[in-house]
Amino acid sequence: METVEHPRIRPGQLEDRAYQGAIAEAALDRNTLVVLPTGLGKTAIALRVVAEHLRRHPTQSVLFLAPTRPLVVQHARAVEATLFAPEPLVLTGAIAPERRAQLLRPPQVIVATPQVIANDLAEGNFPLRTLSLLVFDEAHRAVGDYPYVALGRANRDGPRARVLALTASPGGQMRRIQEVWTNLGIEHFEYRTEHSPDVVPYFHGVGVETRLVPVPPEVRRLAVQLRTAVLRQAEVLTRLGLLPAGDTTRRSMLEVGARLHQRLAAERAGGGTASGTIWTAVTAQAAAMKGLHAVALIESQGVEALREFLARQAPGPGKRLTPAARAFLSDPDVAEVRATLDRLTLEHPKVATAVGLVRDELHRSPSARVIVFSQFRDTVDLLVRELERLRDPAVRPARFVGQASRGIEAGLSQKEQVALLDRFRVGDVNALVATSVAEEGLDIPATDLVVFYEPIPDLVRTIQRRGRTGRARTGRAIVLVADGTPDVGLHRSAFARERRMHEMLERVEVTAGRGGALPPPEPKRRQRVLSEFPS
Repeated sequence: METVEHPRIRPGQLEDRAYQGAIAEAALDRNTLVVLPTGLGKTAIALRVVAEHLRRHPTQSVLFLAPTRPLVVQHARAVEATLFAPEPLVLTGAIAPERRAQLLRPPQVIVATPQVIANDLAEGNFPLRTLSLLVFDEAHRAVGDYPYVALGRANRDGPRARVLALTASPGGQMRRIQEVWTNLGIEHFEYRTEHSPDVVPYFHGVGVETRLVPVPPEVRRLAVQLRTAVLRQAEVLTRLGLLPAGDTTRRSMLEVGARLHQRLAAERAGGGTASGTIWTAVTAQAAAMKGLHAVALIESQGVEALREFLARQAPGPGKRLTPAARAFLSDPDVAEVRATLDRLTLEHPKVATAVGLVRDELHRSPSARVIVFSQFRDTVDLLVRELERLRDPAVRPARFVGQASRGIEAGLSQKEQVALLDRFRVGDVNALVATSVAEEGLDIPATDLVVFYEPIPDLVRTIQRRGRTGRARTGRAIVLVADGTPDVGLHRSAFARERRMHEMLERVEVTAGRGGALPPPEPKRRQRVLSEFPS
């Protein structure tokens, strides 16, 4: 294996891949957005660019931004192991602002979370002028009010340091790419897929499988009863002129909720008091949303997940029911579902399927690593319990969730997340059961199998999840799909959205990648306008 030779790169540390060198070379002279499949070395490209900036601009610093502390720590370790440079300065919210200012002594490689730098910049405590290069990891986040936007704007208005933006997926809409492009001051586009000729020799491949899971009749009955409860609340909204008859989709309910909250805000701003009719609608909409969430849990997650959710809705010591919770729990079908759950002993077969996949993989390959993703913490906790119940020394599971705590359920601090990932890398833990916190950017080369407990509608997150495997060797991704539920449509549409994204990126490559303007965005989809609330 040939390695990169550079006065600022330690010998033998970076494999010399032609496509990485070509992208890094292009990024030295123009602000560049790089779209590259996960596992093909976006960090290696960044390190090559950082090394050359350290050589060309020996008195200036480099800022390497990443969205989370685990990612920041990961990048800082890569800088330290790869480059001849001072020890990287890691800046996160764990360091007091006044202390952060004292640590800034150019030239440095600063690895930081964007919120910290944006806050310091707003307070005048971060000297942007000392930078020659800004690296934005997970650059698809540079939209809306995310701190990347403020930092990109400050750089455009000030020192105009070189920008390197990296992502595995910028999203499926041209508008989003245009927003990232504008916000970060991008001038050039570098795009590769696993089929690009210069990438093919290095791509290990990910086999994506669909596992169709039958849903027991008992579970289907619970879903039907919960949908009936949702329909009752929808009928209230229909009578008030807010919802077409029979429409119980989540999107429509969210639109109704947004309109109602706008009306409430207008009433408060005018010093008035909302009418009883408005509060009736607010209650019905919130109760319907609870019902839709319950349906999603029983169809796609499991019996225990629904049981936990309903338990949290019920009254308890010192807990007052909201009007929406009272309306939801008092529905006769919801009451019957709760009674059924008290005596139901079966579980959604997805649970046994996921546990079996993990067990079989780790027995087949004892050195393997597995990640199971779920949208919901209740499901994460259930799967960890079931894996521990195996009492199998070959299966060493751990729960990997975000920082937020909920009731008695503790989250993981970012320090705990970093420590757990280290245990996963060395094999003390070989099965992570994770929420979305593990989707983005984490470099875990030996992950052999990724299990999607459910398909997800978000294109970026789907690609991020799948990208946790296939890095150092061929990997597998298995998506569990509950037969006859919305899982089926979500899974089918995910493939269509990814195909459209690549078609769009090819158009961007043809135009912007050759110095032209970005292609025009697709016409914005018109949202259905709801009727005025009756006075």
